[in-house]
Amino acid sequence: MRSKKWIAVVLAGGQGSRLGELTTTLAKPAVPFGGKYRIIDFPLSNCTHSGIDTVGVITQYRPHVLNNYVSNGRPWDLDRNNGGVTVLPPYLGKNGGDWYKGTANAVYQNIHYIEQYDPKYVLILSGDHIYKMDYSKMLRFHLEKDAAATIAVIEVPWAEASRFGIMNTNEEKKIVEFDEKPANPKSNLASMGIYLFKWKLLKQYLTEDEGNIHSSNDFGKDIIPKLLADNNQLYAYQFDSYWKDVGTIESLWEAHMDLLDDDAPGFDLHDPSWPFFTGIATHPPQYISPTAEISQSLINEGCIVQGMVDHSVLSYNVQVGENSIIRDSVIMPNVQIGKNVTIHKAIIASDLCIPDGAYIGSDDPNATITLIGDESTVRPLTVSN
Repeated sequence: MRSKKWIAVVLAGGQGSRLGELTTTLAKPAVPFGGKYRIIDFPLSNCTHSGIDTVGVITQYRPHVLNNYVSNGRPWDLDRNNGGVTVLPPYLGKNGGDWYKGTANAVYQNIHYIEQYDPKYVLILSGDHIYKMDYSKMLRFHLEKDAAATIAVIEVPWAEASRFGIMNTNEEKKIVEFDEKPANPKSNLASMGIYLFKWKLLKQYLTEDEGNIHSSNDFGKDIIPKLLADNNQLYAYQFDSYWKDVGTIESLWEAHMDLLDDDAPGFDLHDPSWPFFTGIATHPPQYISPTAEISQSLINEGCIVQGMVDHSVLSYNVQVGENSIIRDSVIMPNVQIGKNVTIHKAIIASDLCIPDGAYIGSDDPNATITLIGDESTVRPLTVSN
């Protein structure tokens, strides 16, 4: 098989427990986003636009929907004989096997998959981030620096820096120290969970890490610190556009609200130069011009709206009954909302029926996000918050 310059591996096996009932039956990267997409559409589309034609998707938790969704690779132009997209579940052979113990172990267990392409470089991606990124620019930076590894970083507010893995760099962006969720951060350059490695070096460190019984087998906790401790040349590639980790209910809601904000920098679902590909719906979501009933919202074609929708995102096959009001909310696919329903600042999971007269959420601007999922009970005149 012809060797590849580089390939990508998408880590899509996390449980996603912080997304509550949205991930009861779904892997986090399979959660719907933006009217017609799934979260994993974004890294896969980025790979296509960046010239990466070989992608391994590592799955584990609730993998069935995700596996079926990405298996043919067609929407992302990844249906190829030499490369394409490959789903990589844990290997459980006749003599048993292990579930993935951590992000590094997940890649280690798939060394055989990577080796068949004999790549010079391997790009490690997360499957649960919303962003638009040309990875080829990161590769160019990596080559210019002759880096052993390059880590994509983004500036975060200083008040939030202690929530992230922080890269401390010199003026040339060489990483001199890595702090995992520091109490007193020295920098606000946060790791995006996007790593580019020289493959032969990464293979060596993955193998050594697997033999360390004290390791947690994680890139951030083990591989990156060990590379630094051994004086390898690690560099930070600074990303200056929109990026959102949608691993919590709050961040998933915020990312949807950002779609409605013209000031959200560098992120446009409708950019013709960088379309996001998907295997879900036939028609793309579209902005609806403000009317008395619908204002500043993203409504998928095919929805039936008989009530009022304000500053909200409605996915495909959503029905809104007469006299119902939806504000600051996210309605996922195939939801039927009855008459005289009020929904404020909420996320409604797919395939649910909201009965007539229900009251969900709160119009208090300081209220937390209300999630209605498979196991929620919604009755008329019940405040679910």
